[in-house]
Amino acid sequence: MLLARVLEDKLASLYRSGKIVGGVYLGRGQEAFSAALAVHLDQSGGDVYAPLIRDMAGRLAFGEALIDPIRTYLGSPLGPMRGRDGNIHRGRPREGMLAMISHLGAMVSVVNGVLLSRRLRGIPGQVGAACVGDGATSTGAFHEAMNQAAVEKLPLVVAVANNQFAYSTPNDRQYACADLVDRAAGYGVMGYRCDGTDLEECLDTFGEAVRRARRGDGPQLVVGSLLRLSGHGEHDDASYVPASVRKSSLGGDCIELAAKLLLERGWADDADLATWRSEAVGQVEEVLEQVVSEPLPDPMGETWCALSVRHLCEGNLGA
Repeated sequence: MLLARVLEDKLASLYRSGKIVGGVYLGRGQEAFSAALAVHLDQSGGDVYAPLIRDMAGRLAFGEALIDPIRTYLGSPLGPMRGRDGNIHRGRPREGMLAMISHLGAMVSVVNGVLLSRRLRGIPGQVGAACVGDGATSTGAFHEAMNQAAVEKLPLVVAVANNQFAYSTPNDRQYACADLVDRAAGYGVMGYRCDGTDLEECLDTFGEAVRRARRGDGPQLVVGSLLRLSGHGEHDDASYVPASVRKSSLGGDCIELAAKLLLERGWADDADLATWRSEAVGQVEEVLEQVVSEPLPDPMGETWCALSVRHLCEGNLGA
């Protein structure tokens, strides 16, 4: 969580100084909900994870190397997207982390496909996790994928980060049910609600959801209530968020709350917290220094083609 916050603060600074091309979308305020899911997944055991743009903490918890997001945001051809894609769609499918598709609700069906393929190949005990926001639950892709997962009883965990706004559209203009978790019963899946700012509650909730999915209880829908502590992107000042919402419990900073919990229980002291932050800053600065020295993509030396037609490219005609 802390490493993700430090990294994203640095990315925001680079964006504002013109060093990053494209958008920057931060997970500030969502780190607990994001990381709590990913730490319960087993990358080495074949679990599949489909994070979104605000899931930096989850990506790092799942095992993404710090150099991957930095290379991607700075357009390095040595990164996972080889400098050919925008900075939010990175992934390493062979290692279980799927590259995000826009529109956002589409990722649930992609995870379904992976899980169905594992079933057909007789590979048991693996879980797939897909992350969405409250806005994505209003899409047809989300509905179709949830329905399919429920019918097939797939070992799927869907994490819904309810950050109260689909860009600038508030919840009361998105859905009429009292709580998004109420939709779970309609799909015939297990539903959970948790305080997305409370790390301990998030860990407990996702732990139970992943265990149930892994033992064959079918899809699990987890809804976490929180507030995006920044705009939709760094280009957005979030002026549409009422002050009353910011000052409510939804506006709590999960990292500050987690630090307070550690101190209260004697699991860490102020010196530990300072050391951890200093170490995180050091890691980010070290990797950033490496990446800024790497060459940018050279379009004159690239063969720009889809993988499906690579064999048709001039350089490969004799292959």
